[in-house]
Amino acid sequence: MRAVRIRLWSAALVLVTAVGLQAQDLASFEKRTTVRKLDNGLTLIVMERPEAPVFSYATVVNTGSAQEVAGITGLAHMFEHMAFKGTSSIGTSDYEKEKAALQKVEDTYAAYQTERNRTGRDEAKVKDLEKSWKDAMDDANKFVVANEFSKIVDRAGAVGVNAFTASDETAYFYSLPSNRLELWAYLESERFLHPVFREFYKERDVVTEERRMRTESSPTGRLIEQFLAAAFTAHPYGQPTVGWPSDLSSFSATDAAAFFAKYYVPANTVIAVVGDFKTAEALPVLEKYFGRLPKSPAPPALRTVEPPQRAERTVTLHEQSQPIYIEGYHRPSVSDPDDATYSVISMLLSSGRTSRLYKSLVRDKKIAAQASGFNGFPGDKYPNLFVLLGVPTPGHTNVEIADAMHAEIDRLKNEDVSADELQSVKTRAKAGLLRQLDNNSGLALQLAESQTLYGDWRQIFRDIDDIDKVTAADIRRVANSAFVPNNRTVATIERAAAAPAAKGDAK
Repeated sequence: MRAVRIRLWSAALVLVTAVGLQAQDLASFEKRTTVRKLDNGLTLIVMERPEAPVFSYATVVNTGSAQEVAGITGLAHMFEHMAFKGTSSIGTSDYEKEKAALQKVEDTYAAYQTERNRTGRDEAKVKDLEKSWKDAMDDANKFVVANEFSKIVDRAGAVGVNAFTASDETAYFYSLPSNRLELWAYLESERFLHPVFREFYKERDVVTEERRMRTESSPTGRLIEQFLAAAFTAHPYGQPTVGWPSDLSSFSATDAAAFFAKYYVPANTVIAVVGDFKTAEALPVLEKYFGRLPKSPAPPALRTVEPPQRAERTVTLHEQSQPIYIEGYHRPSVSDPDDATYSVISMLLSSGRTSRLYKSLVRDKKIAAQASGFNGFPGDKYPNLFVLLGVPTPGHTNVEIADAMHAEIDRLKNEDVSADELQSVKTRAKAGLLRQLDNNSGLALQLAESQTLYGDWRQIFRDIDDIDKVTAADIRRVANSAFVPNNRTVATIERAAAAPAAKGDAK
């Protein structure tokens, strides 16, 4: 339910939704869409959309931070930073020499790490080994042609060049003129066929700084990290996608290569291409380039399952910052039959200015500057969290936020949602789908994600059908089952008193 969960249109668009969807229904999409699974296991989705002479693509690898284990947290996120570093033929002045230099980097780093982690280590030796490693990196960097991959893409007319890493997936995407389809197919397949993790440790430092800025230097970032760690005691959803600090200072390019070889395989990858081309002409090009990727077994399924929560868990951070209230309830994965009901509850509570939380906490009681909820946190492939968040206004407290939220939850448990309110939510869900289908880039990502998650891109449309079937009784049943104290994790920022000024600072 990704699209309808987090992207909804304004009320002004609701009136035109039904007409728009008739023009973009499942049958019309099926006529223009072809799915081809290559011999190596990679899935291609090709959709003709000739409105403009451009195309967009999305490559989705069915791997994210949930596949990481202790010692390599944050490694999946590293691939987002390494995505445009080039290949054995792009981004290098002499790959054979660079290859040998990069191997020396790994050898010296392994020696440095071994001594650094040894009990009773020799500090002088650690410094010498660190210098050897850094000298090796300097030698390897001599062969780097900086940003060559990105420059090729830019010269070809690319827009929206980006990548992201989440708990459940890693994705790459951008758009190009239609006459650049073959160039794109070559470039995209090359970085999976011949990846080179050059400047790896430089980028690792960038990620470390990113963590410092977004988590360690941010009260909200620290709160969310502690919230997830408390909510998930076994499942890797409790790990930060950016990684733990000790792992960021330890994992290597050799670790990255092993992770890539295991998870970034054709059988674990879906590529969707949407735009102005003829399928009969595009498919042979895509098969030519992506068919080169060697066949490899699909990675094993994740084994760890989060055990049932038996008692409420709480996290309190005392900060000299804005108070914040968060509470989360464990809920099933996106494949559960009640997933649509959770989506409807989320929209009832927090979709826009007509939502219950906004009207109660922000508009009427004026105790919150923000009050919202969201599904599928931090991912939705596995059982996850339904989250409510509130920011109290000056003079009000997190306790007031909690009480007001629980009053709205009790309404869901004890009162049937009116037919008009339920229909309004369903109409807005359809409007959200319409928006996602409105541009090639968003559509390509939706197609690839749905194919990856459900095994069928058509689930984009079936999500709406499932939401349309949700009843008031379903909402009460799910609310009474999930929204109970024993299933709840609460995390708050409480404003700490300012430290007293030192005597010497007194004016």
